[in-house]
Amino acid sequence: MTSNKLTQEGAEPTRPAGRQGLIKPLRTLLDTSGLIAVFMLLFIALAVFIPDFLTGRNMVGLLLSITLIGSLATTMMLVLALGEVDLSVASIVAFAGVVAAVVTSSTGSVFIGVIGGVVAGGAVGAFNGFVIARFGINSLIATLAAMEFVRGLAYITSGGDAVMITVPGFFDLGSASFLGLTLPVWTMLACFVIFGVVLNMTAFGRNVLATGGNSEAASLAGVNVRRLKIIVFGLQGVVAGVVGVLLASRMGLGDPNTSMGLELAVISACVLGGVALSGGVATITGVVVGVLIMGCVQNAMGLLNVPTFYQYLVRGAILLLAVMFDRWKQTRRQRA
Repeated sequence: MTSNKLTQEGAEPTRPAGRQGLIKPLRTLLDTSGLIAVFMLLFIALAVFIPDFLTGRNMVGLLLSITLIGSLATTMMLVLALGEVDLSVASIVAFAGVVAAVVTSSTGSVFIGVIGGVVAGGAVGAFNGFVIARFGINSLIATLAAMEFVRGLAYITSGGDAVMITVPGFFDLGSASFLGLTLPVWTMLACFVIFGVVLNMTAFGRNVLATGGNSEAASLAGVNVRRLKIIVFGLQGVVAGVVGVLLASRMGLGDPNTSMGLELAVISACVLGGVALSGGVATITGVVVGVLIMGCVQNAMGLLNVPTFYQYLVRGAILLLAVMFDRWKQTRRQRA
């Protein structure tokens, strides 16, 4: 009876009754509301004190600048909710862009090039999930290894240099616009909607949270934890592949050196958005706000012409504060 109930709810073996059943949703709501309040205060402060921040042109540029982090954060959210981590996403982005550039230039077909890049990303992601699920290797170590060999594959595929794209139609992927927003922005918004629905309104999303909260209990309740991990890491790879193709289109080439350090920015945005590093806790609203906070800070530093090496300090500080905040919330949940 308990097992069936867990499978249906995808989270807990029993449903608390009365006021106790409201504690977790209310806590999540308060955490998200507090994060939104922080973002609003930050946005207002930047609008007041930084010239040109609130201009229409800068707002469009801000949205475009967060497309990489925003799109990848939607699937990194699922990975972290599982209690895992993926450090290979930046390398997958570079590899997918190189594959798309090479295939497009060699075949003359934009469609085949795009499919090649996305499939390459998805294959790497699924392989990561298989290694982690089948052999029980810590995801931090497994994806750290993948980060190195996939970056190596990108260099091998490109011959050690950037690959110029010779098919003009490929450039339209990054520049095509609708209602004033480019395709990368629409892709990010679509990821927010799709994976928000997946997390909140499907059994798959509930099983992800349940597995992150207690993988043994989820397995006993009938959740195929191995398959779930492979699918989630595969989705991470597919989205990284899409991002890599769009980035290659915007740059006009497939560059194996691109996206260095992107994985840390993505993880920072997720943790800022309330995704627990220990797993079991995630909201798409929080992730969106976390991405916007990261984007606004980066945009403000650019407008103020802050030197690059100081920007590294700021991003590192944000990651540290996000992890400390996550630890504080875990301690508070344990005491509650």
